[in-house]
Amino acid sequence: MQRYRYLIVGGGMTADAACKGIRDLDSEGSIGLVGDEPYPPYSRPPLSKGLWKGAPEEKVWRRTEEIGVDLHLRRRVVSLDLGARQATDDQGEIYVYERLLLATGGRPRRLPGDGPEVIYFRTLDDYRRLRALAQEEGSSFLVVGGGFIGSEIAAALAMSERRVTMVFPETGIGARLFPVDLAEFLNSYYRERGVEVVAGDTVTSLAQEGSRAALTGSGRAIEATGIVAGLGIEPEVELAASALLPVEDGVVVDELGRVGGRDDVFAAGDVARFPAPPLGTLRVEHEDHANSHGRAVGRNMAGAGEPYHHLPFFYSDLFDLGYEAVGELDGRLRTVSDWRDPYREGVVYYLDREDRVRGVLLWNVWGKVDDARALVRSGERVDPGSREWRLA
Repeated sequence: MQRYRYLIVGGGMTADAACKGIRDLDSEGSIGLVGDEPYPPYSRPPLSKGLWKGAPEEKVWRRTEEIGVDLHLRRRVVSLDLGARQATDDQGEIYVYERLLLATGGRPRRLPGDGPEVIYFRTLDDYRRLRALAQEEGSSFLVVGGGFIGSEIAAALAMSERRVTMVFPETGIGARLFPVDLAEFLNSYYRERGVEVVAGDTVTSLAQEGSRAALTGSGRAIEATGIVAGLGIEPEVELAASALLPVEDGVVVDELGRVGGRDDVFAAGDVARFPAPPLGTLRVEHEDHANSHGRAVGRNMAGAGEPYHHLPFFYSDLFDLGYEAVGELDGRLRTVSDWRDPYREGVVYYLDREDRVRGVLLWNVWGKVDDARALVRSGERVDPGSREWRLA
């Protein structure tokens, strides 16, 4: 039986940030971290960004163990007893805690009839496996999904001079985030960079076991050395739900990160649905939120009592294009676009039915994240035809 003042369930970036938040205020309190990967916490964005451009792998490590955290790796917490303040892992080990953080993140959505040949790009092992395949002479790849991970991995593989086919059901790359015209521009842009883009189709099944081939809804068979699926994630809420904690597309938390009105149970990061005025409640799956929410909630576990008012941003690099975004980006919202150079440099604003700005996309425009945050936070109605409120 292990006893800790703070028990962290999860081993990702949020967990690491929470440990550091705790240490901001409590240098002595014991911290235990239980994670199901074989590695200590590491940064995930380099797996689809910097490592493909030559950044050294050792740069990903967060060095959580250096601040006095006991790491329990290759383990998964499977049950909670909130009354006794105990957690039990899949090897039968019991952890007694004073304060608990759920940083369980999410699990990848899977293809129908998938097998071990599919790489669900999420972990360091996934990166190492895909990088090894990409180093094989003449290797080719099928990337399933045109969203955040799919677009980054397809670009990384193409820049590694490998043949890439993308398949996704939407009309354009990033269509769930971007307005239709920008998403369809990305189709053409990726094709110019050598990627075969198959829009409006789905992978319905994989060929017989051991074969790296996929069948699509249109009847096409695609063979590849490697199959990578980037279909998004589902929040891992089962542990919270089994303990009768509030769950609604994530674990519901208050502005301090507390769950269910309790002072001893917290949640943060990908798995947490948190209040974000004036947008309502959000669940965010990106790096900035993992770091900022994790640290803020860790501080609150140690008694800071500081409401989380940060509006996270996210970013991506797609060949020679890059963007930063704040707030809610939803391709179904009405948009107003300011292009300095069409689809190469500009700002896209996402408006709700009352003409309030809910999100801002900074497309190859830099140094404007704080201004974008202020615009979204204001919650004020704007005149779509006016330029007075725009950032560029």
